[in-house]
Amino acid sequence: MADPLSIRAIPILNDNYAWFVHDGATGAAAMVDPAEDAPLVAAIDAAGGRLDLILLTHHHADHVAAAAALRTRYGARIVGAAADAWRLPALDIAVHDGDTVPLGRAEARVMATPGHTTGEVSYYFPAGPALFCGDTLFSMGCGRLFEGTAADMYASLRRIAALPDETLVCCGHEYTQSNARFALHVDPDNMALRARARQVAILRGEGRPTVPVTLAEERATNPFLRAGDVATLARLRREKDGF
Repeated sequence: MADPLSIRAIPILNDNYAWFVHDGATGAAAMVDPAEDAPLVAAIDAAGGRLDLILLTHHHADHVAAAAALRTRYGARIVGAAADAWRLPALDIAVHDGDTVPLGRAEARVMATPGHTTGEVSYYFPAGPALFCGDTLFSMGCGRLFEGTAADMYASLRRIAALPDETLVCCGHEYTQSNARFALHVDPDNMALRARARQVAILRGEGRPTVPVTLAEERATNPFLRAGDVATLARLRREKDGF
């Protein structure tokens, strides 16, 4: 029997990831946050040339720049937040918090996760389980507060933390090694964090991605996800911005 969901991280630009997602039951395919044509076209064509959906988490160019070109090439529908439709590529499906988007027999549940931007959304696939969270949550880090507040980010991270332990966190950047240095700075006695930092160093030394990572591991190692209140998260974010 085919796996219900297969997930592949595709490195693009300097340190971004686009995510290529397949529903194993039907072959339906989605690309999350496409921003560079050539590597994504190569991946799609190598997998049979099918692309049904383009899922956008937020409006920044390093997450959307290739969306229109991929729609033209493959006939995929672009999905993004209705609240941000004015600054996203033209949407075929405008979504709100709590909506579901089918991908074959699988479905993505839309979660509003503001903080990095005011209109950011994440896509949670129970079939993975997997969460595509753009620049809200990184492995051992979180996004800069460009538009939202610390209270926004804290609420978004609390929503994410309520998902199942085995959820795969599929974020938008390869920031894990630098995030680990800051995490060790603020939580030096965390043995799980030390072990994760060693693992990350090995992976990056081999040129391999450090994500996806389970939400359980993030709960044990991510200082922002572990912050007990808004004030603590705000302090950590200020410290990280200057680290």
